[in-house]
Amino acid sequence: MGRLQLALTVSDIDASVDFYSKVFGTEPAKRRPGYANFTIVDPPLKLVLIEGENGGTLNHLGVEVETQGEVHGATGRFQELDLPLRLEDGVECCYALQDKVWVADPDGAPWEWYTVLGDSDSMASSDASCCTETETSAACC
Repeated sequence: MGRLQLALTVSDIDASVDFYSKVFGTEPAKRRPGYANFTIVDPPLKLVLIEGENGGTLNHLGVEVETQGEVHGATGRFQELDLPLRLEDGVECCYALQDKVWVADPDGAPWEWYTVLGDSDSMASSDASCCTETETSAACC
């Protein structure tokens, strides 16, 4: 599989980057205004920080996989299990071009299985498909 992703909404991106750099002993892999992500080796984790008003809250969870085939495999598995899902192919999200599938747990916590296809200069596509603070779990999935 890939690595687990944890996306947090933080109230102060600079203070949070400083804190998580110290905690995990690494600098962000990507840093943009109001956004940072860490590719942590030990434990294998993609930590994403998104600046917003509701600091200290879960934004979304995810599994970063290496290939589009793995995203399609997860999609097929979710469909076989009759889980409600939402597909997004070729979307700009978190300053990357991605293919992904979304599902939500029984309490509405959003999960994405995704692969990064390339870099992007935008946080989200013009259709705001990316999970941002204004998007609720219900809208997300």
